[in-house]
Amino acid sequence: MPANISPIFSLAPDIQWASAALITANAARDGASGTIATVFTADATNGGRIEKIIARSVGTNAITVLRVWVNNGSATTTAANNSLIAEMTLPATTATESAALATYEVPLSLALPAGYKIICAVSQVAAAGYYLTGIGSKY
Repeated sequence: MPANISPIFSLAPDIQWASAALITANAARDGASGTIATVFTADATNGGRIEKIIARSVGTNAITVLRVWVNNGSATTTAANNSLIAEMTLPATTATESAALATYEVPLSLALPAGYKIICAVSQVAAAGYYLTGIGSKY
């Protein structure tokens, strides 16, 4: 017999973002070194859900890879605390006032235990950088 037969619903929407544009290259594939950005942290008591990450170019950038890890709420500098869950190629962008820059979305749809985090890095230097926003909810 299943332990939980009741559906779980979100208590409140939760939109979070990295504190600054992600610019610095990080070739590490374990999330434990280099520049990372915390994009989403689950509620400390009840956990949360992250539906997606939205990446928006700030201006002119070279092609790069956006890497996404789940962190177990402990130190990100310990590789065993991070699990690489997604990668997305972000194409080169050119700032212009006559056309919008594209929006890129990484679908996740993950329930996160209390205190878990979503951290991100880019593989190449992004001259202008990327704003990263996590769209989710609190339980």
